[in-house]
Amino acid sequence: MRIGGCWWGVVLALGSFGQCSRAQAAQVEPQAAASNYIEVGGYLRSEAEINAWYELLYRLRENFDEICGDTFCEGDYSNIQALRFVCSVEAGSGVLGQCIWAFAASHEEVDVATGRVAVAPKAWRCRAPLARKTTVQALLGALTGERPLYATLPGTTRSIYDGLADCL
Repeated sequence: MRIGGCWWGVVLALGSFGQCSRAQAAQVEPQAAASNYIEVGGYLRSEAEINAWYELLYRLRENFDEICGDTFCEGDYSNIQALRFVCSVEAGSGVLGQCIWAFAASHEEVDVATGRVAVAPKAWRCRAPLARKTTVQALLGALTGERPLYATLPGTTRSIYDGLADCL
C-alpha cells in the first residue's frame, strides 16, 4: 500500500521512517485543516431543523421590528431594515463559523433651493457573539421561542441583541 509517496512495506522492513521525507510523512496525516463551510439552510436535513431555522429567522425579524423605533432606529437612520440573518456552518461537523445579520438604512434630505434629494445610504454587518465550537443544533435549541433576539447564546452570557448593540 502506497501512502504519501512511501511504500509501507519498505518502511516497515527498514524499521524507521527515515526513508520518507518530512513532506511525504506529512501527507500520511489526515487533512483535518481543510474545511468546507456552507450556509445553514443548505446544511439542515430534518423537517424539524428546517422549520426551527425558518421560525428563528421570522422571530428575529419580528423582535427587531418591535424594538427598532425605541432603540436603534432613532437619529439620522430612522428607517433601518433587517435584511438577512445568515450563518456559515462547517459541513462535516455542524460547527458554526459565524452568523451575520445584515441591515440597511438611508438618510434623505431635500435641497430647498433645487428640489434635489440627497441620499446617504448605510449598511451594517452585525456579527452574533457566538462561542467557539457552537453547533447548529445548540444554536437552534437555545434560540427556540418567541424572543430569540434576547436569548442567551450557547456557551456565552450574551445574546444576538448584545451583538446588535455593539454594531448598530
